[in-house]
Amino acid sequence: MSTTTGEHDLFETLDASGFAFTRRAWVDAAPARVYDLVSDVSAIGRWSPNATDVTFDQGAGPRVGAWFSGRNQKDGREWTTRSQIVRADPGEAFTFVVGGAEDGVVRWSWTFHPQGRGTVVEQSWRLLRLDPVLGTTRGDLDALRDYMANSVETTLLSLARWIAAPTGPRVR
Repeated sequence: MSTTTGEHDLFETLDASGFAFTRRAWVDAAPARVYDLVSDVSAIGRWSPNATDVTFDQGAGPRVGAWFSGRNQKDGREWTTRSQIVRADPGEAFTFVVGGAEDGVVRWSWTFHPQGRGTVVEQSWRLLRLDPVLGTTRGDLDALRDYMANSVETTLLSLARWIAAPTGPRVR
C-alpha cells in the first residue's frame, strides 16, 4: 500500500492544513491606511475578482466578533457567504473566517508591515476543515487553492494600483 498522496486521493484521507498560501505586495500607503481600506469589507469588490456586495451586518463594523455577508462568483456560479472577524488590530492585521469562528471553513488573513514609505501587505488563505462543497479529492482542493492564490495575486495588484492611482484614496 502506498503512503504517498495523489491527485485523486479521497476526501476522507486529506488533511485541511495542507491547503494554504500567502501572497505579498508592496503598496504606496502607510499600514494604518491600508488596514482602513481592507477592513472596510464593503470595498473588497473594488479589488477582488470574485467577491461583490460585501456588507457588514447592521450596526457591525471591523471589530472582533462582527459578521458580514458577501456574494462570490466562480465559473459561472454565484453564492453568498457569512464571515466573522476574528482579528482586528488597526495597522497590523485583519482576519475573518468564512462560516464563523466556531465552525468556519476558510480563514482569510491580511497583515501590514511598514517598508520604506509604504506597506508590504500579506494576504493569506487557509482551509480550516474539509467540506465537500469545496471539493472531494486532492486534485479538487489543489485546484481550489491554486485558483484562490491567483485571485489573491489579482486582488493585491488591484489594491496597489488603486492606491497609486490619482483618483484612488487620499493615503498620505
